[in-house]
Amino acid sequence: MMASSDVDIRGEGSLFSDHNPSEMDALCPSPPGPSRPQRHYERIGERTGTSFCQTLIHLLKGNIGTGLLGLPLAVKNAGLVLGPVSLLCMGFIAVHCMQLLVKCSHHLSVKVNRPSLTYGEAVQHGMENVSWLRRHSQWGKQTVNLFLIITQLGFCCVYFVFLSDNIKQVVEAANATTFSCHMNYTNQTQVLVPSFDSRLYMLCFLPFIILLVFTPNLKYLAPLSLLANLVMTASLVLIYFYSLMNIPYPITLPKVGKAKDYPLFFGTAIFAFEGIGVVLPLENKMQRPQSFIPVLYLGMGIVTFLYISLGTIGYLCFGEHIDGSITLNLPNCWTYQAVKLLYCFGIFITFALQFYVPAEILIPPVVARVSPRWEMAVNLLLRSFLVIITCALAILIPELDLVISLVGSVSSSFLALIFPPLLQIVAFHNEDLPPLVTVKNIVISLIGLVGFLTGTYVAIEQIVTRNGQKHEGTFSSYMVQ
Repeated sequence: MMASSDVDIRGEGSLFSDHNPSEMDALCPSPPGPSRPQRHYERIGERTGTSFCQTLIHLLKGNIGTGLLGLPLAVKNAGLVLGPVSLLCMGFIAVHCMQLLVKCSHHLSVKVNRPSLTYGEAVQHGMENVSWLRRHSQWGKQTVNLFLIITQLGFCCVYFVFLSDNIKQVVEAANATTFSCHMNYTNQTQVLVPSFDSRLYMLCFLPFIILLVFTPNLKYLAPLSLLANLVMTASLVLIYFYSLMNIPYPITLPKVGKAKDYPLFFGTAIFAFEGIGVVLPLENKMQRPQSFIPVLYLGMGIVTFLYISLGTIGYLCFGEHIDGSITLNLPNCWTYQAVKLLYCFGIFITFALQFYVPAEILIPPVVARVSPRWEMAVNLLLRSFLVIITCALAILIPELDLVISLVGSVSSSFLALIFPPLLQIVAFHNEDLPPLVTVKNIVISLIGLVGFLTGTYVAIEQIVTRNGQKHEGTFSSYMVQ
């Protein structure tokens, strides 16, 4: 998501403003807003919003990223049968929660006489329906904003690790790169000349990413963003082709994975499905918002199919050797080295888009407190500081699969699974919500909570274990020398 100088930020005296920015705020400016509440999906100025196809493209873009490339490892952690079944179930639950969020937003916007609401505002006004929560409603909005910040900065950390791992692999295999793309059933990219640690690659990327987020208005990056989408799509097609053509037979992979690895599957899967932050901005910008639910079903149906198919095919192809991103398993021939470089270009551009939300929530309240002559300097300094923080966190945890699982477990589970069902309970508190609906919502929230607790614990445990093994390996090498 992106930084835009013309985004309207209200409530600048607070750390978490009332306005939740999104990627669409910069690439797709809002049409002239309605002057009355959106009753029955009505909009004034229907000719200026985004179309069905444009909304579908944005929805796909908001849900397809590095999480997709990590799903083959997630299927390995769950098992060849349990993994795809779990992804299908999680897809149904995620779409249902997105629909709940839209439904609650419509209901509450009419109630408070507002044309539209952000995620945080919906939670705030929902809590105001319950007498004993009313005095704490502001905390609800700020909590959602906090998790949005954690999630988006977590995405940025994942991007640092993804870029460093893939570029490192391309550099190390450069002298061994050939025109032959035959399978050898190991971690596919063969290292000929070992280079320096992946964390040093992150430091090399740091100044370029800082310059990228200095872009004053990310509409300027729209052509590059379109190009990034095209090359990432082409890369995915080639990854599918290679994986399908190289599935070994007979298939002897375990149908069900180890129980202790399932929380890692949950974290990676919910990280991939966490596109709920773009749902309300997309619906609010549609030319015909009554068409949004069909867009949601179609878009998330495509996303779920891609997740299940690539996760399963990737695991079938590479088996126990599957890495944190399927790109790291591709052979070191020119075609698939180019795939890695093209995908890295797409992720590099996408970094600015993901950075937009935390930057526009955190920076304007601080800039508002300085004199006009220092506004630009403080703005750029804070942007640099936030990027450095994400780089530092990535350096501390340079394990792609564990970073994805940790981010998914910690923040995505709250935004995608826990908050929406609870929001429906409080939003319709005085509307005689059927008991079965309440029970269903509580069960979904409990699933998210259990996933958060177990996924976070297992991811942190694995991070500590791997770091310990690395330190032991380094110490042993030093003693041998």
